[in-house]
Amino acid sequence: MANKIISVRNLVKNYGSFQAVKGISFDVYESEIFGLLGPNGAGKSTTLEIIETLREKTSGEVIVDGLNLDKQPGEIKKIIGVQLQTSGYYPGLNLTQLIELFCGLYNRDISPMELLEMVNLKDKARSKFKELSGGQKQRFSVATTLINQPRIIFLDEPTTGLDPQARRSLWELVKKIRERGATVIITTHYMDEAEYLCNRVAIIDSGKIVAMDSPDKLIDNLLATGFERPREMKLANLEDVFISLTGHSLREE
Repeated sequence: MANKIISVRNLVKNYGSFQAVKGISFDVYESEIFGLLGPNGAGKSTTLEIIETLREKTSGEVIVDGLNLDKQPGEIKKIIGVQLQTSGYYPGLNLTQLIELFCGLYNRDISPMELLEMVNLKDKARSKFKELSGGQKQRFSVATTLINQPRIIFLDEPTTGLDPQARRSLWELVKKIRERGATVIITTHYMDEAEYLCNRVAIIDSGKIVAMDSPDKLIDNLLATGFERPREMKLANLEDVFISLTGHSLREE
């Protein structure tokens, strides 16, 4: 088993009398893709924002790569990359200029064109962020998380609102990031996304972890209970038809 890179113990987050996160505990291991799954309002994003140092916890312990969240939040910020559900960029700058700006903020010397090529946006180098399609915006947002060469990358529902082609393109980008040695933590409520990407998942409901294991193991556990689908599943679905008819390669407007 790889080394633990994140350890969360008895994490609680209260908003007044409402308890959004109810004493959850889990570990994330180096170089895995770990998923936090659950419906809207389950506590996924709140949990991520606490680990990212963006939101204060009520109680519990969080250790990130040996760094204690309570004592060393500044050091944690140096080793993580964060892609939020919504991002704002200077509207007058093109993608190359935006990357150069981030490089200055992080004091990093990164080639904008190499980074844009990695996320399949090299031909958009002179375009402004507002001129990109939804899928292109998400890929650029992910690219900005890589500038400080983080050990851990957080992606909060990165494919929400994207069409099937753009979703699959982003999935391959996430796998590529993991292959480069980073640990990826992703929140999603798309089960097919989690099944395709994640080594392990924690299913959160109403602020509690109700199950945690690999997707295959969780499915096997369900089948062992005698579970059967209410209808026979076909060997393909409508998304497969869409991709087959419109092409697997990325095609953006």
